[in-house]
Amino acid sequence: MTLPNEPPLQKLQFYVTTGYSCGYLPNRLAQSLIASPQHLIDATVYSGLIQQGFRRSGKFAYRPHCENCRECVAVRIILQDFTPSRSQKRAFKKHQNLSTRILPVAFYEEHYALYASYQKARHTTELLNQDDESLQDEKPEQDETEQYLNFLCQTNVESVMVEFRENSQLKMVSVIDIVRDGISAVYTFYQVHDSKSSSTKVSFGTYNILWQVEWAKSLNLPYLYLGYWIKDSKKMAYKQNFKPLEKLLDGEWTQKI
Repeated sequence: MTLPNEPPLQKLQFYVTTGYSCGYLPNRLAQSLIASPQHLIDATVYSGLIQQGFRRSGKFAYRPHCENCRECVAVRIILQDFTPSRSQKRAFKKHQNLSTRILPVAFYEEHYALYASYQKARHTTELLNQDDESLQDEKPEQDETEQYLNFLCQTNVESVMVEFRENSQLKMVSVIDIVRDGISAVYTFYQVHDSKSSSTKVSFGTYNILWQVEWAKSLNLPYLYLGYWIKDSKKMAYKQNFKPLEKLLDGEWTQKI
């Protein structure tokens, strides 16, 4: 991977983290390339970084930098060429009753409650597969709140929170960055149990991406950045359903997946 060389980025320094457990592929160690110092990474600088495959977690800008693995591929939707599939159109129509409100990035108790519920639902199966001793090592709630604050409630770039409601009930929240040539989907969480309690299966994730597509178009921006796609990761498989999808290879954006 080449280092960014645009003039606004030349004041930055980059360092590689120590190895940590990969969250997407089993039995692998991952490493990241971190851009620093944080106070120099504003909206303009981050716009250059994201074009080089970087992402944001709180105030940290990073990209994968694993020694023996290149499976994480930065991807973005080419909005002018994108046409939703029939199933995506159905998902979008199904959730037309959702209202949206765009808010500044901050801590909102209602958002955090939904986030905690989402994380619990997503990780229940993994926890049930662990032994009793490992369950006792779960992080206390205070640590989880701090992690949420650091991950989603801090930003040094142009970011918003978008909440989606059905009537007055909060159903979904997205954190979105606005960059020079598009918007970047940072993270989305939603009311998972709706899909189990409703006779009609919800498609919040698909609807959310389609909403972001339309919002980016309304801002006259050409791309929707979806983060990283990993061929062998089920968690990432949904991204290849939004085509044409452009990928970053050897420092160049090229179609297609």
